[in-house]
Amino acid sequence: MFLPIDIDSVKGFLDPKEGEALYQHCLSVKDLGPTLEIGSYCGKSTVYLGAACKQTKRTLYAVDHHRGSEEHQLGEQYHDPELYDGAVGLMDSFKAFRFAVRSAELEEYVVPLVASSKVAARDWKTPLGMVFIDGGHSLEAALSDFHCWSNFIVNGGILAIHDIFPDPNDGGQAPYTIWKMALDSGLFEDLGVVRTLGVLRRKHG
Repeated sequence: MFLPIDIDSVKGFLDPKEGEALYQHCLSVKDLGPTLEIGSYCGKSTVYLGAACKQTKRTLYAVDHHRGSEEHQLGEQYHDPELYDGAVGLMDSFKAFRFAVRSAELEEYVVPLVASSKVAARDWKTPLGMVFIDGGHSLEAALSDFHCWSNFIVNGGILAIHDIFPDPNDGGQAPYTIWKMALDSGLFEDLGVVRTLGVLRRKHG
């Protein structure tokens, strides 16, 4: 796996083994359609997925309103003062995201959609080879991401969901809930979990 920049220089919470899994699965769907990620933050997952898309001459759509999830807000556990725009009183990760994408020379392959997942999906029509869900971790946000985007995954395509914690003591349950929902739907087969990254394939039929 080749990454065009030092991935540790990009803020984020993605384990390198999870990133490598995203990269490899993105390569595997090159003939099925573009890839879309929900929750880019500062661009760590974007670099992994974007590097795979660059190799295969595909497009990565990166959906994020860049105002942070619940846990990134002022006073919360994962708040980063460097990403807080005091002038407007809001968190803003878009500048850091653009810097990462530009530094990695991925601007020709990454299309940022600076909007909420629900707004970006409103008029979406394009079939997708892969969807990576790593947006808001409230149950409402996770369910919305799943319902907005899972139906666009083509047969044989990949659905990847970050922060799968079967034990509530280890982390929030919303991503785990939608992962189980995908499995219980009968539409996806389980390809396993890498660290906290659940990977599924859309069944043919």
